[in-house]
Amino acid sequence: MVAHLVRLKLALLRNGLRRSPWQVVGMVFGLLYGLGIAALVVSAMVAVSLQDVALQRTVTVMLGSLLVAGWWFVPLLAFGVDATLDPERFATFAIPRRSLVVGLSIAALLGVMGVLTTIVALSTGLAWWKHPLAMLVGLVGAVLGLGVAVVGGRAVVAAAAPLVARRRARELTAALAVLAVASIGPVLSGITSVRLDRDTFAGVVDVLVWTPFGAPWGAPADVAQGRPLLALARLAIAAATLALALVVWDRAISRSLVSPPRREAAGARAGLGPFSRLPATPLGAVTARCLVYWVRDPRYAMAVAIVPIIPVLLWVVGRGEGILLFAGPFAAFVCGWGVSSDVSYDGSAFWTHVSAGVRGRVDRLGRVLASATLSAPIVLLITVVTAALTGHARDLPALLGATLGVLGAAYGGASILSALVVQPVQQPGENPFATRQGASMSAMLSQMVGSFAVMAATLPVVVPAWVAVATSSALLGWIALAVGAVVCGACVVVGVRVGGRLLDQRAPVLLQRVIAFA
Repeated sequence: MVAHLVRLKLALLRNGLRRSPWQVVGMVFGLLYGLGIAALVVSAMVAVSLQDVALQRTVTVMLGSLLVAGWWFVPLLAFGVDATLDPERFATFAIPRRSLVVGLSIAALLGVMGVLTTIVALSTGLAWWKHPLAMLVGLVGAVLGLGVAVVGGRAVVAAAAPLVARRRARELTAALAVLAVASIGPVLSGITSVRLDRDTFAGVVDVLVWTPFGAPWGAPADVAQGRPLLALARLAIAAATLALALVVWDRAISRSLVSPPRREAAGARAGLGPFSRLPATPLGAVTARCLVYWVRDPRYAMAVAIVPIIPVLLWVVGRGEGILLFAGPFAAFVCGWGVSSDVSYDGSAFWTHVSAGVRGRVDRLGRVLASATLSAPIVLLITVVTAALTGHARDLPALLGATLGVLGAAYGGASILSALVVQPVQQPGENPFATRQGASMSAMLSQMVGSFAVMAATLPVVVPAWVAVATSSALLGWIALAVGAVVCGACVVVGVRVGGRLLDQRAPVLLQRVIAFA
């Protein structure tokens, strides 16, 4: 049965590659990228193997701990990334749980990340080749560490499944993921700005080796330093963790096979929300519907959640006030360009627009109004705050002009692009960070070309705004504000009209494609 599950995983991977040649290209690039990282890690392990035992211990324990932590916690922030062999799918088959657990554990290693993890884990053991007994213990520890990573990760996800099954919990988790990803840069910047020596890292390792994260990787160093009892203690910690993870995962699988997951019942809401506040017209209906999406759909919420973090990221990257001044225009592009995926996010629900005969202009304008209702105040506030914090309040007119111009150009370009091209996106309830398979090269190229077109359209306002800030010219600043308002209005009008006309012509084709992607 274990071999059958492994063959099933390989068959799923093979069939996934047969969908499109671009699937093969993506898989090849992913594999080459992973192997490149693995080669770098192996080379680093070879170099570390020539150093003293203390440094070997620090590097191997830190690397192994990162591997285990990644397998344990990344799936919690990126729920739904790989569910090809979800245990719930075997509920109707009389498969012994022990065989199912072993088979799913081995199958989890069949993939780019699984292969990369295996290579890196084994390289930490081979790094002790100068100490044969330590190398043998290191290989045993690497196997145990690999098991702790894979099985422990599945156990953590299974234990958290009842919580993650709730929609609000998924939304909170996704928001935490946004903050975690966005904070990587500032954290790394803070670390590099502080002088850290070997003693500091050694102190961290002294703690990690007594935890499930670092215990299996610290055993070979104890053998090399003549402390076999400590090595046995580390391996015992790893083995006990693996056994506990197997028990937790086994019970979770037993529960999922017998009791199907309970769906959270939708709570009753008073009133109709935006539908009761907007006019009972086609434009009002489209705007209200899209507003509901922007407020309640995590896929849209991610675009809004990342916007307030943009100034922090620009400040860290730029390490100065210059680039921070244009946080407003950059945030405006992110918000405006998000509309380019609106039809794709609609999925099969787009049929309501097609069957109701909604005019293309109404559809385009309603989506822009819904997004602007939430995004415009945020980007304008970012522009005002960054100008005040950097001491450039006198340049506020120029910065506001650039922000308005970029926001309008992004809305206009997105309104046209989304009437031409749709792409595979996450379905409602799926992980907002997961990448759907089947993305075509034409969709990626269209996104790139559209982005460049928007940038070109903003040049008439961005250039005067930049000159106004650089020269501290109040006159140029007010001119940039006026030009920005004109560019914003003109781009939105052109985008709504052209995009609406294209949507009237291509709505059935777009509907057919988004249904195929669902």
